Amino acid sequence: MPSIKDVAAESGVSTATVSRVLSNKPYITPGVRDRVMAAVQKLGYRPNQVARSLRSQQSTTIGLIVSDVCNPFFTDVSRTVEDCAYNQGYSVFLCNSDGDEKKELKYLHEMYDKNVAGIIISPTKKTCDNFSRLDLKLPMVVYDRPIKGCPIDSITIDNVDAAYQLAQHLVASGYKHIAGIFIGEATGIERREGFEKALKEAGFVQPTVVITRSTISSGYDATRKLLTQTPRPDAIFATDNLVLEGSMQAIIELGLKIPTDVGLVGFDNVSWMTLVQPPLTVIRQPTDEIGRMAVDLIMRRIEDPERPPLQVILKSQLMIRGSSILPK
Repeated sequence: MPSIKDVAAESGVSTATVSRVLSNKPYITPGVRDRVMAAVQKLGYRPNQVARSLRSQQSTTIGLIVSDVCNPFFTDVSRTVEDCAYNQGYSVFLCNSDGDEKKELKYLHEMYDKNVAGIIISPTKKTCDNFSRLDLKLPMVVYDRPIKGCPIDSITIDNVDAAYQLAQHLVASGYKHIAGIFIGEATGIERREGFEKALKEAGFVQPTVVITRSTISSGYDATRKLLTQTPRPDAIFATDNLVLEGSMQAIIELGLKIPTDVGLVGFDNVSWMTLVQPPLTVIRQPTDEIGRMAVDLIMRRIEDPERPPLQVILKSQLMIRGSSILPK
């Protein structure tokens, strides 16, 4: 494939001049412009490959930064983002931050250097707390984790209400000692708020809460610890699908039965959750809608950088299944 150097050699000008011609810069004589474009046509060079990488041109790449690409929630959102961006003529540059703010910042700067048209991001806690300092001057959309006090397009679910419904369901099912496992940031804080609100309304004086990380092993360790305490919880509320998977492993390993010995509920409607026995009660987050809305908002921001930001809060769905229903 011919390069910009090949075009420069064929037309007898510098590579800088070729770049200026391809990006429609002023002060290029008609003769030079004609020679460069003739070389482009003769060599079959594709000027858009360079033009799109220049600040003066419109990029057709969207940057997407996720916290954990192995988490099915982010996988589902990412797939929808890619599909929707493709349908709009854009490609997606995907990066996984692992919840590490230094790694995340490196990717943000790389995306800026690569001239992406915009960035869709599920930010780390530190980025959430200091978002206004980024000042990348790129169209951006935030999802999953809210940014407070900063005018930016964002998409979240009503985590407080979703957790409230889920905890209310456990109370209505007849569980008396309900424990919650939460991460200590962002969505975990909101879900804990809804959980505690529901239990306190039901007369639980001091709800049992464990703060941990969003990993399978953390959910496993927290659940084993809870289930070896006295009194033992008779229901576990898991903050996300990874913690929920770890909780289920611990319950099974301890020889306890779901839902008779321990009820189990959580977030995210991952496919395996309907295959286990009993199927798991969960909050289904609208991952398709989140992905579609993220692409829609970034496209609208690219087209109109000055429009007022939109904060979209979506509703989720309580999927009641056998893991939380005590036998009569």
